[in-house]
Amino acid sequence: MTKRGKIYIILVALVMLAIVALEMSKPKAINWFPSYATHHKIPFGTYVFNAQLKRVADSVTTVDRPPFEYLQNNDFKGTYVFYNDGVAFGNEELNSLLDWVSNGNTLMLAAVNFEEKLLDTLNLSTTSVNTIDNFDNEYQVQLVNPKLDATKSYKYDRSTTFYHFNKIDTLKTTVIGLIDTYRGENKPVEDTLISSIKQPFGNGEIILSTFPQAFTNYFMLQSPNQDYTAGLLSYIDTSNPIYLDTYYKTGKTFYTSPMYMLLNTVSLKWAYYLMLIGALIYIIFEGKRKQRAIPIISPLQNQTVDFTRTIANMYYESGKHKDISQHKVHHFFEYIRNTLHLSTAEINTSFIKNLAARSNNTVEDTQILFNVISTLDQKTEINSIELERLNTLIEQFKSHNQWKKTTS
Repeated sequence: MTKRGKIYIILVALVMLAIVALEMSKPKAINWFPSYATHHKIPFGTYVFNAQLKRVADSVTTVDRPPFEYLQNNDFKGTYVFYNDGVAFGNEELNSLLDWVSNGNTLMLAAVNFEEKLLDTLNLSTTSVNTIDNFDNEYQVQLVNPKLDATKSYKYDRSTTFYHFNKIDTLKTTVIGLIDTYRGENKPVEDTLISSIKQPFGNGEIILSTFPQAFTNYFMLQSPNQDYTAGLLSYIDTSNPIYLDTYYKTGKTFYTSPMYMLLNTVSLKWAYYLMLIGALIYIIFEGKRKQRAIPIISPLQNQTVDFTRTIANMYYESGKHKDISQHKVHHFFEYIRNTLHLSTAEINTSFIKNLAARSNNTVEDTQILFNVISTLDQKTEINSIELERLNTLIEQFKSHNQWKKTTS
């Protein structure tokens, strides 16, 4: 390797080390993934809510199975709590939940939006909040119950789209929370954009909220927002068992990818990246040093003999013995001209003697061969026996001349 090549490799290595040092020294980026998992301490996890709920409630049970399965295998009473970006139960599962609620239980569901069947059942409708004038993407939420300080609003500034109830059943529905774009500290919501409602269903009750972010670490740890979450929880009876869903969560309870531990540890992650970069450099340099394998190209096969044999068989099977004999004689005369160097323009006694001498045949055998040739030439049709005799005499004649081919 030349001196210049070594310098280039050293420079590349130094640049790679500098990149690794910069990446390891910079602070870890905040994970804004909307997990809603109870064990996640990231901003949109719900670790804080889960811990506080267990502190204030008498009994909290986490449910890691679909409600359809859990309700069939268990006969229980209390409050079933769901919160996530989206919760879609499906027809059968929703029906089993509604049947459970009608038996005197409570369903609390917080999601950005709800499935159509649930909204139709409760005679509700939702639509997104107008964000045309909300350039900072800031919102404020408020509880309307006077006992919960209805004049106080709570700021939230990390959402992209908010929904509100634009249609409710006024005879059955009770509004418990409002939402609007942010208008300043402790200013009440001016427009009645409904974000949270409760409605009786059979002997039970359903509480719906379009603000699931109220249960996240990011919202609750920004004082005094925890009061809003506590206000929502005040609508359920914490003395009865609470069943907290962990099945309908965007974040996973456990990590199934074998690469998680590798890429989640900084040192292992950069060791993995360096290995990939080294492999790439090796491929680039080794690819230039080694020649590609030359493919083996099979030569074209000489099919002249096969073609000739096919044509001959075609003539023979069709009974054209006369034509075959003429071709045989023609090729035999060409053999005499090219191999024995004699002219076949005139066939006489002198020619027979010279041909016998040059071909290592007797004069008598040579004369017999040419007598047969002359006889067959005068006939218009010949049979297979005569053709075979002609072929045998010619092959025997040529066999006496093999020594010339061996010595040549």
